[in-house]
Amino acid sequence: MSKQYYLTLDLKADDQLIAEYEEMHRAVWPEIIDSIKSSGIQNMEIYRTGNRLFMVMEVSDDFSFEQKAAMDAGNEKVQEWETLMWKYQQAVPGAKPGEKWMMMDKIFQL
Repeated sequence: MSKQYYLTLDLKADDQLIAEYEEMHRAVWPEIIDSIKSSGIQNMEIYRTGNRLFMVMEVSDDFSFEQKAAMDAGNEKVQEWETLMWKYQQAVPGAKPGEKWMMMDKIFQL
C-alpha cells in the first residue's frame, strides 16, 4: 500500500533561471536520487506551469516527513543540493519564513 502527497513551490520568474532549474532536473545528482529512494519515496514527479511547480510523491506506508527531514539534515550532499536549488526557488504566497515545498489540500476527487 502506498500514499500520495501533493506539494507546490514557485520558481523565481526568470526564464534563464527556470531553464537552468529544468536542466538540473534532467541530471539530478545520484546522491539525491539515493536519498529520495532511501527515505521511502517510491515515485516523485514534478510539473511546471509558468513559475509554479507541482510535485506528486508516492510513498511507502512507513514514510514520514519528519524522518526525511532528519535524514536530509545529516546529509551534506542533500544540503548542498537544497542550497543550490534555492537559487531558483521562492516560497509560494502565504508560506512562513523557511518553508519551501508546501502541502496542497485535496478539494475534489471523482
